[in-house]
Amino acid sequence: MMRVAFNATALLSPLTGIGQYSAHLAMGLAAHKDIEPEFFYGAFWGKEVRSAPLPAAASLLPWIRSKVPFSYALRRVIQNQRFSSHTRGGRFDIYHEPNILPLPFDGLTVVTVHDLSWIRFPQMHPPERVRAMDKYFESGLNRASMILTDSHFVKRELIDVFGVSPKRIRPIALGVESLFTPLTADATMPVLQQHSLIHGEYLLAVGTIEPRKNLQVALQAFMQLAPAIRKRYPLVLVGMKGWHTSELEQKIAPMIQSGEVRQLGYLSREDLAKVIAGALTLIYPSVYEGFGLPPLEAMACGVPVIAANVSSIPEVIGDTGLLIDDPHDVSALTEAIQNMVMDPKTRKDLSEKALTRSRLFTWDQCVTQTIDTYQKIRLAN
Repeated sequence: MMRVAFNATALLSPLTGIGQYSAHLAMGLAAHKDIEPEFFYGAFWGKEVRSAPLPAAASLLPWIRSKVPFSYALRRVIQNQRFSSHTRGGRFDIYHEPNILPLPFDGLTVVTVHDLSWIRFPQMHPPERVRAMDKYFESGLNRASMILTDSHFVKRELIDVFGVSPKRIRPIALGVESLFTPLTADATMPVLQQHSLIHGEYLLAVGTIEPRKNLQVALQAFMQLAPAIRKRYPLVLVGMKGWHTSELEQKIAPMIQSGEVRQLGYLSREDLAKVIAGALTLIYPSVYEGFGLPPLEAMACGVPVIAANVSSIPEVIGDTGLLIDDPHDVSALTEAIQNMVMDPKTRKDLSEKALTRSRLFTWDQCVTQTIDTYQKIRLAN
């Protein structure tokens, strides 16, 4: 039996990409007969995987971070103390940090690095986050017995930027839940009706509303479409508000007022699966991703993706979507959207390819390969 300490603090907030990764990995570890995990939730430890964010206090975190100077550093000190006091004395065989920055641990440490976006695009992150990553990241990297990445792209980034030995890095792709699957109009109708949407008659953009997701280019490209197309196929935005959104929200407001853009906010996984399955296409012009779960979720629903041919995106999408060379090329994105809307044969061909390719990515496989990594570094040490 292998005793694993797992940092599960990402489960205490609404689950975005890193939260989904942490949740599926935690559930996989808890279900495995040879693994005895304990989960660290910042203020406490538990042997069970939390299925929902902490009530009350969780919603105050963004407000606290914006109002309290150095809140990240303070939180980090407190978490370090609580984590260390529980893990001393050889209590665990392995510690896995699924969210980039490992806490202090005197033993074998596995760290998952999802991307280096704060280095490549520091202007697209809050300054406090960039400062924290600059301060803690490299020392954490050096303490890691093994580094996991979501893609071969991020492995190359770590080698290029930090000179990490390739032998210390293992790419393990993420997976997609079974609820992301092709659905009929009848199956999606209960959710779509709540938002006045029609199956197959809207364009979709999914992701936290923040600069890196490049939503402003998606909006510009959409507004360059013919008015008749915009009227028939509104652009639907799904995702919680992130950092630096006020200017973007001002631009979106008149589009929402006209009905051409719909903003649904953060959705449950069940509702999200239905909204994705009912879309004509997913528009995902992100400038930088370590993996990119929304494109994979769309592919599993048989929904073709329009994205930028950058970072890890081609690893996930392959030849199953329309890729533009430059994520900032508004005209190219407009043309890709128009082609997808006007050409049902292309949509059908890409949909079939996307479904087939999506089956290569499973959470079971992600969990199995992660546990295999634990076992190998334990044997080697």
